[in-house]
Amino acid sequence: MRAAAWLALPTLALVLFAAHLLHAGLLLLAIVSVLLIGVLWVRRPWAGRVVQVVLAIAAVEWAVTAVSLAQMRMGHGQPYLRLLAILGTVTVLTALAAAAIEHPALRRHFRLPLRGLDPDAA
Repeated sequence: MRAAAWLALPTLALVLFAAHLLHAGLLLLAIVSVLLIGVLWVRRPWAGRVVQVVLAIAAVEWAVTAVSLAQMRMGHGQPYLRLLAILGTVTVLTALAAAAIEHPALRRHFRLPLRGLDPDAA
């Protein structure tokens, strides 16, 4: 049950990213983002890493979009702080979702080796 609770954050981040991609007219990538929600339930190391990499890329995309849109709004003399607050929050949420894959509950879920718990490590 703990892994299922931890999977909520990456799921939310992938849904938000899919909406962003769909709004940008990138239907195929939006579909891939939604399909990655299913990959969250594949209990293999590659699945965890694929989702983690996609979420890291998504966090960078959110940051680039935030800066780009804020610059555009500033150039037109429009308010931009609320935009930065919203997109900054989504950027942080997405980065945290990528980092959540490293939580011990999700490392066990994806069958990734648990760090610092190997008795043979010197």
